[in-house]
Amino acid sequence: MNAKPTFSFCALFLSLAVRAQAATVVCSGTIDTLQFDATATGGEFSIKLSSMNIPVYFCDPDNSFAAPGSGYSISATTCRSLYATFLAAKVSGTPVANMYFDGSEVPATCDGWAEWQAANIRHYLF
Repeated sequence: MNAKPTFSFCALFLSLAVRAQAATVVCSGTIDTLQFDATATGGEFSIKLSSMNIPVYFCDPDNSFAAPGSGYSISATTCRSLYATFLAAKVSGTPVANMYFDGSEVPATCDGWAEWQAANIRHYLF
């Protein structure tokens, strides 16, 4: 009798399907908006660069944050550091050369965000 493979084709397909849902968009420009919105469990920060149409949630200063489909999370400590860095850039007017947004809610272009969307910031460069 032949032994069956130890992996499941269904699991492989599901894994590929989940990965296919995630997207990345790279945006740039000055920071137009940094905001905080309270939630039942604390709150979340959002950011809008000049190339974006609306702000996007990127982290939670009190809890680990994982945008849908991103595959990783941002700790509360990292969130507070990101916010401080972005606030300094906003105040000084320093433009962001590129900011990588990851997740399943990420649009194809920087000006295509829908209301209340979230994304993980994987990389940025001033």
